[in-house]
Amino acid sequence: MTHCPARLRRFHLSTSILAAALLAACSTTEVPREAPRTPAPAQPEAASGWQAKRGTVTARYAVAAANPLATEAGRQILAAGGSALDAAIAVQMVLTLVEPQSSGIGGGTFLMHWDGRVVQAFDGRETAPAEADGHLFLGADGKPLAFHDAVVGGRAVGTPGTVRMLEMAHARHGRLPWSVLFEPAIRLARDGFPVSPRLHTLLKADAHLRKDPTAAAYFYQPDGAPWPVGHVLKNPELAAVLRRLAADGARALHEGDIAEAIVAKVRQHPGNPGRLSLRDLADYQPKERVPLCFDHRAGDRPWRLCGFPPPSSGAIAIGQILGMLGQTAGAQEPLTDAGLPSTQWLHTYAEASRLAFADRAQYVGDPDFAAAPAGDWRSLLDPVYLRERARLIGPQRMPVAPAGTPGGVQTSLAPMPEQVEYGTSHISVVDAEGHAVSMTTTIEDAFGSRQMVRGFLLNNELTDFSFLPADAAGRPIANRVEPGKRPRSSMSPTLVFDDQGRLAMTGGSPGGALIIHFTAKTLHGVLQWGLTPQQAIDLPNFGTTGGPVLLEQGRFPAVVVEALKTRGHDVREVEMTSGLQAISRGRNAGREVWRGGADPRREGVVLGE
Repeated sequence: MTHCPARLRRFHLSTSILAAALLAACSTTEVPREAPRTPAPAQPEAASGWQAKRGTVTARYAVAAANPLATEAGRQILAAGGSALDAAIAVQMVLTLVEPQSSGIGGGTFLMHWDGRVVQAFDGRETAPAEADGHLFLGADGKPLAFHDAVVGGRAVGTPGTVRMLEMAHARHGRLPWSVLFEPAIRLARDGFPVSPRLHTLLKADAHLRKDPTAAAYFYQPDGAPWPVGHVLKNPELAAVLRRLAADGARALHEGDIAEAIVAKVRQHPGNPGRLSLRDLADYQPKERVPLCFDHRAGDRPWRLCGFPPPSSGAIAIGQILGMLGQTAGAQEPLTDAGLPSTQWLHTYAEASRLAFADRAQYVGDPDFAAAPAGDWRSLLDPVYLRERARLIGPQRMPVAPAGTPGGVQTSLAPMPEQVEYGTSHISVVDAEGHAVSMTTTIEDAFGSRQMVRGFLLNNELTDFSFLPADAAGRPIANRVEPGKRPRSSMSPTLVFDDQGRLAMTGGSPGGALIIHFTAKTLHGVLQWGLTPQQAIDLPNFGTTGGPVLLEQGRFPAVVVEALKTRGHDVREVEMTSGLQAISRGRNAGREVWRGGADPRREGVVLGE
């Protein structure tokens, strides 16, 4: 059963998607004493408040997504007999409309799929244009551009891959016709949807979206103010594009007049043109990759975690952090009486994270361009290697967290300097057959490149590449820009299996590089601390990408902050706006159920039956 009012569940297919908006409204060695202070990394998306969520229990199926209208679209598809993959497609199409700041058909996606027998990883990540090179983000002086100088315009637009990847996955795992999956989004685009509080907040805060006349005319009033919360926003251009995609498939986006409009927008930008071509769009191909699965013991129980391999760094980093924790006493640290991670646990977690992020900067890139260390990405997850790395963790902060040498093989690559990463959205689905999707989808920065075409926004995904192609000594960086290459990502769609091989959990989050920490927190909370998904998601956020230790503002007592500082950490309390969505197997009143959780920091809900 769900926690939505019965009268909402009785609405017909054509009207229930709008009723979901009402549902959301109702839910409401010598070490310095303290590390040198460096700038705290920018947060991927602005905060828009906290809306408490109760968590959801369902008996047959469940879908969790970042906006109630999108979640309701997925629920309708599952109720009509659709597969988890079908529901994820319907959710993504609605998110393109109602959460345009985070994802859409102009971006890219990583999708993990479980069909009851096999785990698959579908790569719809954007690619660099054929005309791109390592100097793409260098100015005339040879120095890297400022971030938003690179983002706003056509320069950072990569070849979108979401729709082609979803089409590939649907051909294998779809149950309902492709065209049916677009109906909720088409209807909402045609008839309109109420502007949500989060969309309004981000529109108000954004300094660049108004620079595009098309976007300004759609998102803002004539006086430049964003449309108010509740304003019914219609998008007939997107409705027309979605009808074309429903009828003709991904080809409608990658060839013909829509493709021509995309390329014209990119290449004809008056101040910051890009290099995307019609050939790039026509030639784009999604990939099926081998999932990165590894064993993980939490308490006395063994689990199998499966995540996305490179070009994502997420599964590797999460596996390393949890694996190093498992080699220390910190893994067994319970939550405090206040329901918070202890200071000792946070210290150990932060040190393990710094080591993982050092390896990430050194090694991870598109596997078609960057070779895995020791010839296998699993070398970074080898228990012997992680045991050696964990020995570096002491009672005080390491002065330097070095990259390791997995397999004992030295590399000629240079580490990538720390660089900001932005947006995304996450979708988790379990269908009536027990098949599952964990899908993280993105246009990168909030509102992407701020370029709107035919009712949707284009990505700025190329800024996930290193702006510098090499270090001062000329050593190449694994994640440098190269033609046809996919930028490194932190997206971490994850599936968890128990020791009997049964699906135990699907989850993930948006959040730039902090996706890794948001997802790891939730996994550890459910598997080690025995929390429900909602309880684990509700835990305060924390993490580090190698610099300051970030703690979610207002969530930790001063004594914890001071204790971490005495261990040498530079601690910053900041807003940490995750967008976690997770579903796990559980028991309720003696029967098996699905327990769902949605992040109170955003607008998502879980629905099902």
